[in-house]
Amino acid sequence: MKANIKKNIKYILLIIFGLFMGWLLFHPRENAVQDQIRETEIATIWTCAMHPQIRMDEPGKCPICGMDLIPLGQAGGADIDPAAIMLTNEAAELANVQTTLVTRQKPVKRLRLYGKIQADERLLQSQVAHISGRIERLLVNFTGETVNKGQALAQIYSPELVTAQQELLEAAEIKDLQPEIYQAARERLSLWKIPESQINAIESSGSIQSTVEVVSNTSGIVISKNVSNGDYIGQGSILFEIADLSKVWVMFDAYESDLSFLNRGDKLEFTVQAIPGKVFAGNIAFIDPVLDPVTRVARVRVETVNQSARLKPEMFVTGTVETGLTGLTNEIVIPKSAVLWTGPRSVVYVKEPVSKEPVFMMREIDLGPELGEGFVVSGGLKEGEEIVTSGAFSVDAAAQLEGKPSMMNPSGGVASTGHDHDTGMTDNEGATIASTKSATAANNINENDQTNVPMDFIMQLNNVYEQYLNLKNSLVKSDAGAAEKAAGGVQQALSSVDMSLLKGESHEKWMVLLEKLNSSAKAVSSSGDIETQRKAFAALSESLYNSIKMFGLVNKTLFYQFCPMADKNKVAYWLSDISEIRNPYFGDAMLTCGETKETLKF
Repeated sequence: MKANIKKNIKYILLIIFGLFMGWLLFHPRENAVQDQIRETEIATIWTCAMHPQIRMDEPGKCPICGMDLIPLGQAGGADIDPAAIMLTNEAAELANVQTTLVTRQKPVKRLRLYGKIQADERLLQSQVAHISGRIERLLVNFTGETVNKGQALAQIYSPELVTAQQELLEAAEIKDLQPEIYQAARERLSLWKIPESQINAIESSGSIQSTVEVVSNTSGIVISKNVSNGDYIGQGSILFEIADLSKVWVMFDAYESDLSFLNRGDKLEFTVQAIPGKVFAGNIAFIDPVLDPVTRVARVRVETVNQSARLKPEMFVTGTVETGLTGLTNEIVIPKSAVLWTGPRSVVYVKEPVSKEPVFMMREIDLGPELGEGFVVSGGLKEGEEIVTSGAFSVDAAAQLEGKPSMMNPSGGVASTGHDHDTGMTDNEGATIASTKSATAANNINENDQTNVPMDFIMQLNNVYEQYLNLKNSLVKSDAGAAEKAAGGVQQALSSVDMSLLKGESHEKWMVLLEKLNSSAKAVSSSGDIETQRKAFAALSESLYNSIKMFGLVNKTLFYQFCPMADKNKVAYWLSDISEIRNPYFGDAMLTCGETKETLKF
């Protein structure tokens, strides 16, 4: 009995010892596993750059806007500035963040101009009738036909010609007695441009010709045919217009801001839509000294030889001019894509060399002249520093999420939620207009953005523009009720825009612009006061202009117009489908006050 008790006690002690050893071995490991799981959960939290309230445990699409989710960045490192934003390598890669070293170079202004091919005005000829009569026969029957110098264009029957020939034959019989009369009869026919050989033939044959030929005095293309068979014409009537296209003019439109960079003799390269892959070149031969009062542009002319007649009048061309800036030789130049604007401030993100992970610090800079694809920096950057040149908006969005200093919140603070971007609008009025360069709606607007935009999206933006025109016309009539209704149409058109059609930075920029468009349209539709509506309309116009410049429209011609008296603090703009000024800020009181700043053709 005692042996059994001892044996049981031994088993019990062994079990207790085993449990104790198991607790010692597995309890810390369990804690470590749990810690690792918690760390993994933290590291794999995914959020939306535009909707930071979204938190997901795996990558995917934002359920609100359809943007790709990004990993939520983690702060780290005691040696990192508290104001800096740190991204994981994965987050930087997903956001397509790219950096470039700041360098010094000679600034070169690169202008892009648009225009058309035109006939050389000096090589245009009008073929006129030198005698009155009837078109007996046309030998050139359509425009576009090629003619050569001396070629017969038409035959004219003229009673005056018959009479003049009779007088010549009679004068020829008495030319020895009355040489003056004979000579006057010949000169009369010569004045009608009848060749001397033909006059001699009439005299020698003694027969009267009932018609006279009109011959071309130049070689070229018939660009206008003004008569038909059987028409009666008077002396001096223009029968045809002929253009010699062996040389042509290339006429470009240059805005006021571009004129200071253009000079006669500057080399200009241009491409023609109808001849892809071919680059033409010429020198600026003339700059119009007077601006067009409607389009506010001056015509710039390049003269070029038209080999094989490949260049045809009215062809669209795109030209580029590169010119140095006076007094600037060794300056810091950065790409446009690196700069974020908000009001008068311009900021970039500088990469800090303090960690293996990407760390960026926002810095305000002073911008000098614009160079087309870049800017001269007059202050705020040093040579050799590394700045974000692609994905700057994504870095700024991450800074906003973490409450770090950002473009819209220089002092930092609570992260933005939803689409709570700065709209430049007060609580009371909801319509105070922000700068046209605010947020990133104006950031990186270039031709490359438009090439990747689906046509479905552009057509939807077309609808927004059409609804906007209804609102503009209501304000022109000073009809507050109609303006409220039209603004509701703008809101409905905006809600129909499928933002998921856009990808990458184009999507992000549209999100910012959409917020401003919605806020401004809502401010109009929620107010019955015409003055409040007009203030909100100014903000709506600038945001829509930025949207159209970025994404384009389809088969539209727009006029970007402004009124210098609409706001005492700034100029107010609007978009119109007609070139005539119809001011929406004053109505009948100052209906024609304003000017066209820019003409946009799509």
